[in-house]
Amino acid sequence: MTERTLSGTGVTPRAGVGTAVWYRPEAGLELPEPPAEGLDAAAERERFETARGEAREELERERDLTADRVGDEEAAVFDAHVQFLNDPQIESGVEEAVDDGLTAEHAVQRAFAGPIEQFEGMEGRMAERADDLRDVRDRLLRVLTGGERVNLAELPAGTVVLAERLTPSDTAQLDPERIAGFATVTGGRTSHAAIFARALALPAVVGVGDDLDSIEEGAAVVIDGDAGEVVVDPSDERREAAAADDAVEVRPNPVTTADGTTVEVAANVGRPAELGPAADRGADGIGLFRTEFLFLDRDAPPSEEEQYEAYAEALSTFPDGRVVVRTLDVGGDKPVPYLDLPESENPFLSERGIRRSLGPDAALFETQLRALLRAAGSEGGDGLAVMLPLVATIEEVEEAREVLESVAADLDEEGATYARPEFGVMIETPAATFMAPELASRVDFLSVGTNDLAQYVMAADRGDERVADLHDPLHPPVLRAIARTVEAADGEECWVGMCGEMAGDPDLTELLVGLGLDELSMSAVTVPDVKANVETTDREAAEALAARALAAGTKREVDQLLTDTA
Repeated sequence: MTERTLSGTGVTPRAGVGTAVWYRPEAGLELPEPPAEGLDAAAERERFETARGEAREELERERDLTADRVGDEEAAVFDAHVQFLNDPQIESGVEEAVDDGLTAEHAVQRAFAGPIEQFEGMEGRMAERADDLRDVRDRLLRVLTGGERVNLAELPAGTVVLAERLTPSDTAQLDPERIAGFATVTGGRTSHAAIFARALALPAVVGVGDDLDSIEEGAAVVIDGDAGEVVVDPSDERREAAAADDAVEVRPNPVTTADGTTVEVAANVGRPAELGPAADRGADGIGLFRTEFLFLDRDAPPSEEEQYEAYAEALSTFPDGRVVVRTLDVGGDKPVPYLDLPESENPFLSERGIRRSLGPDAALFETQLRALLRAAGSEGGDGLAVMLPLVATIEEVEEAREVLESVAADLDEEGATYARPEFGVMIETPAATFMAPELASRVDFLSVGTNDLAQYVMAADRGDERVADLHDPLHPPVLRAIARTVEAADGEECWVGMCGEMAGDPDLTELLVGLGLDELSMSAVTVPDVKANVETTDREAAEALAARALAAGTKREVDQLLTDTA
């Protein structure tokens, strides 16, 4: 048969080939006809409450499983789903529908219809929020009807999943060892399905449109997440290329720009299971080792020894590279039950990160520093670096340094083997960018966390889809904050890195090199692409591009500039 190609939005720089299997979850949801009369409204409301409780328990279990397989940040979407379950608008909508004579099933369907339609009429990430509502609605309907859920984890090896859309619950089930890739009719690069695909390193193309429906069950399909193509009945050459995943060559060694400037390309890691894949993808080291996994989903904090072993494992995986460990960053969207974190109207502007480490979590901070200093003094530990999250003042840095020195003195008195690691801070707040010169003179490195920096510079909660368009690091104020940080380190013995999602976008590599960043850290799946782009970047041309971007007054101008130079 003749090869044909459908186009969509590629979300991972990987390709896979397999057999098409259509996923149609709605086929198993058959709602019973409501009785003509005699409906017990109180009983229907009780059925809804029971179903809501079961759905909440399911979500909590799936959140834990997703945190283990994908990561804590990605798993947070299930917390939002719990909020939808408790949404007063949804609850009142169900009650009104029941009072109008509908069963709990039909009431749920009607209550969700309006909000879903409202989100679908919006643009960008707001439109993708409709999928979250569908996920919660279908979960409730399945519980109410006793319907069975299709287990995507049990699909045959070599399956290419095709669907109208994939919800977070669907995507979290996909096993990269069995699934060759997936494609959807709807969706965009910022959808949860796309985010999960990148975290799982799954070949994926979203937003293909209705043409995807023309692919028959059992057809041979190539998913090219780099080119954004779905190839039906591919040629032998196309199959071989996809099977070998030859789109990007893994570069195990450090890379330089075309004119010889070294740029470190590292990986962000959220748990030990991600260390091996990061090394396999050619990461030079770990630019962000999130330590929250040690503290979450347990009844008591980890011991010093448990932490020491985790840091030692990371160092042994990258014996010739740098491992940047971020100290505990809780608060905000990362609750820890045994810490009894106080509720806040805006947790992102409250106690989190270094503020807790120097306050109510001081004992945990000291234990963590003990483990880190011991790891730095172990064999191969000279690559360890310690990074403080959410720094806003010079006082925080100086106080943290004093704690580190106090811990070192205690270890010295005990006769323990230890060493002082590199010491740096994350640049996530506008305050830190304004104080960057003073910070650069006091630390060994600065690392720009673009996710939070964009949130705070643009005053746009990154979890609020209503302001999602503002949460983009290409807005001129965010670019200028990054440039200010890099300039502050000029002339100091202080390197500057970036560990936000921006660093892992291959389309932005030239811009980031031009801004003068020494290190880029990202999800491991994009390391090969970024390394390849570093090697083809001419620094002089990159600096000219960065200068034009910094002179732009609007994000539209920046976008156009990047499009023109692509």
